[in-house]
Amino acid sequence: MKSLVTSAHIEPDTRFRVTPFADRANPFVSLRIEGDSIEIALLARPDTSETLRALAAAAIEAAGALDAMATAPGPNGR
Repeated sequence: MKSLVTSAHIEPDTRFRVTPFADRANPFVSLRIEGDSIEIALLARPDTSETLRALAAAAIEAAGALDAMATAPGPNGR
C-alpha cells in the first residue's frame, strides 16, 4: 500500500460507492467513502481482490466489536 495517513470519523450517514473502471490496459475499481467534509478513495487493481476481502472482514470484525461495546455493561454494572 502506498502511504498516506489520514483520520476521519465514520458517521451513521457515511456513504460508500464502488465504481469499476474496465479500461483494458489498466482496469481498477474505486471504492469511495464519503462524508460531509471528507472523501477517501481507495483504488484497487484486479490482483488486490483478496486484500479488499480482508478489508471487508476487518470492517465486519470492527462492527461486531462496536455491537459488543453497545451491549456490554458499563463500569458501574449498567
